[in-house]
Amino acid sequence: MEAYKTLKVLEGPTAVGKTALAIQWAQEARTEIVSADSRQFYRELNIGVARPEPEELAAVKHHFIACKSIAEYYSVSRYEQEALVVLEKLFERHQTVILTGGSGLYVNALCNGIDDLPDPAPELREKLKRQLAEEGIGSLQADLKRLDPAFYEQIDLMNPARLRRALEVCLTTGKPYSSLRTNAKKSRPFRIERYALNRPKEELHERIHLRVDKMMAQGLLEEARDLYPHASLNALQTVGYRELFDYFGGKISLEQAVSDIKTHTRRYAKRQLTWLRKQEGITWLDAD
Repeated sequence: MEAYKTLKVLEGPTAVGKTALAIQWAQEARTEIVSADSRQFYRELNIGVARPEPEELAAVKHHFIACKSIAEYYSVSRYEQEALVVLEKLFERHQTVILTGGSGLYVNALCNGIDDLPDPAPELREKLKRQLAEEGIGSLQADLKRLDPAFYEQIDLMNPARLRRALEVCLTTGKPYSSLRTNAKKSRPFRIERYALNRPKEELHERIHLRVDKMMAQGLLEEARDLYPHASLNALQTVGYRELFDYFGGKISLEQAVSDIKTHTRRYAKRQLTWLRKQEGITWLDAD
């Protein structure tokens, strides 16, 4: 593949407007879009993950949207491998390909590579899921602090998926997760241009609130109710579903659940921005 082929990456916090701009870029370049939104990979998740509308998906061909089942184990390393195969094929037809999504770990895996770490045994994965469900996130935090205090200081301690993954590696290898992460950058046979879209905080928060209200109007409550029997699955440990599961379980009111979705989405957007500002080589774009 010629080195002048370009992967044009559009990142940014949730609800900032990445989808519309990525489609505009793709139409201008007559190319296709690869998604790096780990919540949108799953067929069963639609409203709660703000999947692009049918007309948006029809306007430009998208890859890695609704392509996996929530029951299927999927990791960032598998995404890296599969997305590189897709890109190789796309670059046979296009000079430029658009990559967009708010899952920074997945964007970085595709752009820079990720350490080759072992997949856990299914029994261990299930054991940690049960531990989270029965003992709460504090139990996982305590285990990680004991097994890998260095990574405990770095990780988002409220992200159950990241906690479980780190524990899976610690328990599978008998070594601290942090000791196996080299973060060595891998070469890619294409150029990479990274952009991040942002808006003023008040404007972004207003867009988040409006999006949550729109999701509820579109039927998020019914979508979450259908998924409630599968609440322990990794793919459903995410904002927009967890809060409604708490409502179904009688822990909070529906009004509180909707308020919590807005609060947790704002916090998620803040974490996304904090992470992006630490990355090198990103050109920031004002959404206005």
